[in-house]
This record gives sequence, C-alpha cells and structure tokens, in this order.
Amino acid sequence: MKRTNPFESAMIQLSRAAAKLPKKEAALLMTLLSQPQRILHVTIPVKMDNGTINVFQGYRVQFNNARGPYKGGIRYHPDVSLDEVKALSFWMTMKCAVADLPFGGGKGGIIVDPKKLSQKELERLSRGYARAIFDCIGPDKDVPAPDVNTNGTIMGWMLDEYIKVIKSKVYKVKGRKDFKTLQTFDSHALRATFTGKAIGDGGSEGREEATGLGGLYVLLAVLSQLGYRIQGVGSRKNKKLNPKPSSLTPPLTAAVQGFGNVGYNVAKFLTDVGIKVVAVSDSRGGIHVPEGINPALTLECKKKNGYLAGCYCSGSVCDLKKGKTITNTQLLELPVDILVPSALENVLTAENAKRIKAKVVLEMANGPTTPEADTILYKRGIPVIPDILSNSGGVSVSCFEWEQNLKGQHWTKEAVNRKLKSKMEKETTNVWLASKKYKTDLRTAAFIVALQRIVKAIK
Repeated sequence: MKRTNPFESAMIQLSRAAAKLPKKEAALLMTLLSQPQRILHVTIPVKMDNGTINVFQGYRVQFNNARGPYKGGIRYHPDVSLDEVKALSFWMTMKCAVADLPFGGGKGGIIVDPKKLSQKELERLSRGYARAIFDCIGPDKDVPAPDVNTNGTIMGWMLDEYIKVIKSKVYKVKGRKDFKTLQTFDSHALRATFTGKAIGDGGSEGREEATGLGGLYVLLAVLSQLGYRIQGVGSRKNKKLNPKPSSLTPPLTAAVQGFGNVGYNVAKFLTDVGIKVVAVSDSRGGIHVPEGINPALTLECKKKNGYLAGCYCSGSVCDLKKGKTITNTQLLELPVDILVPSALENVLTAENAKRIKAKVVLEMANGPTTPEADTILYKRGIPVIPDILSNSGGVSVSCFEWEQNLKGQHWTKEAVNRKLKSKMEKETTNVWLASKKYKTDLRTAAFIVALQRIVKAIK
C-alpha cells in the first residue's frame, strides 16, 4: 500500500481552508505557506561506545514566523523524513495560531532508533544536534521542545550544550561592549530556548501532562456543544448553538491508540471524569477490556512485562479473564463513543474510515487522519476534533514555560492548569463557532481561525 505523503496531506488541508476565505487572502496564504521559510539538513557525527563514528542525519524545518519565533518539537525515529518534518512544522504553524500563541511553527527530527543507543550515545547525539543548529535557534528565533522519543532530559542536554556554544562563540569575542548585557541574558532568558525541560532546568509545572489535559478540556467542550453530559463535570453550553440532547447515557466509552506519555495521560484524565477507557495499544499491539482499564495499573503492568499483552487491569486488579489482546487496526474499529489516535500519522485512511464506529474522534497524534478519511468521516457525521486544536495543550504550556523563563518566574501547577483550561475552552469555542459560520468540519474551521490570525500578523 502506498504510504501517504504527510506534506501533501497538509497542503490539501491548507487549500480546503483557504478556499473558504476571500480570494486575495487565500492567494496570499497559498503563496506564503506552500513551502517552509528555511530547511536545515545537518549531519551529526557521534562517537559510539565501541569507539567507531556513526553519522546521523537530522532536520530542522522553520516553516513560518509571522506571529513570533518558530516553535516545535524534535523527534527521534527511524522513519523521520524531510516531508514528515515539513508537514509537522506546517501543522505547528497552524497549531500555535489556532491556540493564539505568540509563535510561528517549526519542527525537528533525527533519523535514528533511540532504543538502539546507550544513554551516553543518546546524550552525545543530542548535544551534537544542538551544536549543529545552535545559530538558528534562540528564545527570540526558534524554540524547540520534546516530541516522539525525546523528553525533558534530552532537552536539558541540548540546552546545556547550546549555552556552552553560545558562550564560546559570543562571550569570548574581545571588545564587545554589551558583555554584561549578554551575561544577564544568559542567566535569565537563554533557558527559554528549549521548553519541555525538567523543573530543575527551568521547566514548567504541569508540562508532562499538559497535552493530555488540554485534550480533555477540548473534548469536554466539544461534547458539551454536541449535547453530551459527562458525570461530575460542569457543562457551559452556548445557548445560541442549540445542541441536541444526547441519546447516550454515561459512562461514555473510549479507545486510545498509543499508550505513551500522551496516550497514558489522556486515558487517565478520561477515566477521572467518568469516561470508560475500554482499549489501549502501543506499537506492539493492544488490549481490549470491556469493563474499562485502570490506566495506572495498566502502565505499571506494561513497564513490568515490556508490553501490553496480558495487562487486563480493571478496577484494582489485573485479571487475564477480563480482556483480550487486539491489534491496532482492531482498536481503531471498536464500537466506542470516543476514538483517540495518539500514536503516529495516517492511521485513519480512506480504506478504514468507512469502518470507524466511534461517535467522535479526538486526534492527539499529529496528522493521524488523511484528507480522504476526513471527507468520509464528515459525510458519516463523525466529528473529528483536529490535532492542531486538541493536542495544542502541550505547546500552550510550553509557551507558559517560555514566558516564565523570560521573566525569571516559576508558576504553580494550579496556575498553569487554570490558564490552560481557560485557553483550551476559549479556542475550542472559536473553532466551533467558525465551523457553524462556514458550514464546515472542525479541522477546516480550525485552519480558518489560524489562517485569519496569520493574515492579520502578515498585514
């Protein structure tokens, strides 16, 4: 089967949204957003533990900075490609705009299987990548963050290396009159070059679970507009939208594809509000537990076994009689209320969209739905809450982290989550209203909101 080109999918999404705007604006956007502003392709020589030198290929794509510094994660994966990174950087441009953040969009990646590297090799690779791109990043230029197979520890290595290089390249230049200013900038603002860091490196409270929690806030806001009532959760419906009463009785059910950091947190938060998560999966396969999984016990079992098979943890126990092993394909087609793809791109396609039985799709991965699948699901009346809205909680708290670093502040977790909830609910309402105004699906509506903000910044 031909693999879908993610950048081609991104451009189809752009054209669909631009077609809803005035012709002059649409033409401008199609011209400016059809290609990235800058593409960095770097080679990273790494000394391996056995003394040999391996050369890794890496990318950093800076798509558009009309609204502020480029912003986007760095992923480590053997399937990283330039088209993938271009698409992801485009989606980050849209994501930051739809979340109304003072950022543009960027993305980075290294072609590597990090599971095959030792901790020391991983550190040398990360530091090498930071050295390779150091002159193109900074708190007012480009602000990277974690993504697939990267984390706060890796961001800490990169930040440390970045500061070392900056000092060696800038501070040692003799005769600079602004030396003291640079010293102050170093102590306060250079940490804002990377987000998603550990707390000790200047990271923000609440960042680890921000993507999942933001997704929950977006989902609840959409479910409220659709007329669903979630037990124990307050609902503030916009009376102008006249949502239809739900024909379903809680608890709603959900299936989560991808049980990494984001998938686990989404499963946990869904469970916390009374939505029953009946299936989860990772790259090796999934489990189906009709009684509903206990996310914490399931994660503990997975860590112990190294895989999900057999981790049929419901309530307070894990019992083999409670569930069965399923494939990722089977999980996507389960008869649940909410389907949450939180793994990689292009899992919902023209081939399987007609078999999706979920009532709502909450995209927590980047680009999990192809344009062809979007069309099919929309015609079938299945709302797809788009990634650029639903998983923007992570970049929103990254923005909070960036702001804290620049100001030399550290906010409480309660303050961070309060700001996150307010932002997610506000922007979900904006997207929902746009979908009604333009009579279109939620993805196109989200793109319209983002594109209108980008046009305003350009003008």
